[in-house]
Amino acid sequence: MNASALPPASSRGIVRRGLGIAWAGIREQPRMFSLAVAGAALYGLMTVASAVVLGEVTDRVVIPALEAGRLDRVALAVGCAAIVGVGMLKAVGIIVRRTAATYVQYKLEATFRERVTRRYQQLPLAWHQRRSTGELLSIANSDVETTWYPMAPLPFATGVVLMLVVTAVALLVTDGYLALIAFLVGPVMGYLNYRYNRRMEDPATRSQQLRAAVSARAHESFDGALVVKTLGRERAETDAFRGESERLRDELVDLGRIRALYDPVLEALPNIAVLAILLVGAARVAGGELSTGSLVTFAYLFTLLAFPVRLIGFVLSEFPRSVVGWDRIQAVLGADGDVDYGAAAGGADGPAAVDLVAVTFRYPLDSPGVSTHAGSRGLRDVTLEANPGRTIALVGPTGAGKSTIASLLVRLADPGEGAVRLDGHDLRTLRRGAVSQQAAIVFQHSFLFDDSVRENVTLGAAYTDAEVEQALRLAQASRFVAELPAGLDTVLGERGTSLSGGQRQRLALARALVRRPRLLILDDATSSVDTRIEAAILRGLQEAELPSTIVVVAYRGATIALADEIVFVQAGEIQARGSHDELLLAVPAYARLVHAYDDPAHDGSETDR
Repeated sequence: MNASALPPASSRGIVRRGLGIAWAGIREQPRMFSLAVAGAALYGLMTVASAVVLGEVTDRVVIPALEAGRLDRVALAVGCAAIVGVGMLKAVGIIVRRTAATYVQYKLEATFRERVTRRYQQLPLAWHQRRSTGELLSIANSDVETTWYPMAPLPFATGVVLMLVVTAVALLVTDGYLALIAFLVGPVMGYLNYRYNRRMEDPATRSQQLRAAVSARAHESFDGALVVKTLGRERAETDAFRGESERLRDELVDLGRIRALYDPVLEALPNIAVLAILLVGAARVAGGELSTGSLVTFAYLFTLLAFPVRLIGFVLSEFPRSVVGWDRIQAVLGADGDVDYGAAAGGADGPAAVDLVAVTFRYPLDSPGVSTHAGSRGLRDVTLEANPGRTIALVGPTGAGKSTIASLLVRLADPGEGAVRLDGHDLRTLRRGAVSQQAAIVFQHSFLFDDSVRENVTLGAAYTDAEVEQALRLAQASRFVAELPAGLDTVLGERGTSLSGGQRQRLALARALVRRPRLLILDDATSSVDTRIEAAILRGLQEAELPSTIVVVAYRGATIALADEIVFVQAGEIQARGSHDELLLAVPAYARLVHAYDDPAHDGSETDR
């Protein structure tokens, strides 16, 4: 299921679900959350205590001083000490709460980002092909943030509950009439918060989905910058991005309107209640039924409670977005398509023996570029054997299934029927990492990181510069690398755009060769280099005595002729196999295909520079 198309969370039970998500977070970080709640509780108790102390200071210090016309310095010192002491304890509570709560929030974000990205790595390539990069980035970033955003204020809101209980008792003990006014405000604020949350649900859901859409559009535009500029599509891409951004803007404006409607009312209610308390309290003080200090305590306490009570509403208002983010995260964590592994280690010395036994592979009907009619397939009953040390060329028209075979050989996918074997072991029985330790594939479209040449070849593995240089020589890349400003230390830029297509392909080939794989697969991996350089690469691979069996997806006649055996693939089936000369004579379709691609003149690809 497309995570960006998740249905909105149900209005009913949104608070219950939000609390359930919060409880899941608490179970992840119980100690730090408990510490944050303890800090919030200390702050709450000291908030109530500060109001009580202020009232006592009013009755015992201020009023007697006004009546007597002189100040009792001892009483003043005691009162100041009490105020400062309570203030210090409140500060300790704030520091503990904020530090621990912030830790909980960001630790949960880090934990779930790791889980989401780890799950991305576990899911098969077909799952990724059905989703945009922008969507996946949005889930790992924005959705994780919104899911755990309520965890920072939640300990404060939890401590507020304790504060409210203590305050309710204090209010009842101080004056029942004034307590009644205070208690009437609570249900009204609770109802307004309920309405607020209901109004926030749908806009919050849509805004999260639109964030993913904007991210996907932006990422696609950045990736396709070369195409956009060369075809003059800047305005069209800008308009498309503007459309997505404006839809997101409209949803966020709707959220702002809702907040603008409810926030002033929720902010004004406690202040109105304070005015009512002062009016009623002043009358009761004048009638001798209430002391001035008690009224000060009551009014000050209620003023202090206004923000904490609003905080509960703030936490509840974030639950709709939290639930949406959680659903999108769970869509990833609970996605089907796990790749199962066995316990066999595999591995041996020398070139690998690989074969496909009666393999049938069907692409999912929603895979990009796959026909949606029933029964659409990639391969049908393919049996292929590659003996150790041989060079096998897979030849066929576009869409014949050559790249599918290449992907199956390194287990980027598993066949629906049949088996793919390495040294007699079904790939599904090998332990995790066993295939990548023995096999390497180089694709037509090579990916380079924004790092040095050395790091792009080694990918952080412990290879010496001598091993890197040897791999570069085999890939016919050592000459142009030596001409770079800093040689192996030259930073290539994002996706290696400072290099030509052929240079990127040769670095990708060197990345595979430095690992000395027992099975090397070249999926049209030299299509962007000159035929002379391509022939030199293949001859070098044959003469270097690599411990490799080589499978190459090829089109050019010069490349095909260097293979020990040709396998002609058409319509997902192996139509013929043999030497280049044999197939030219015996298979007209093969001859037409090879001659169509074969051009004795320079083919316009880049030369070794």
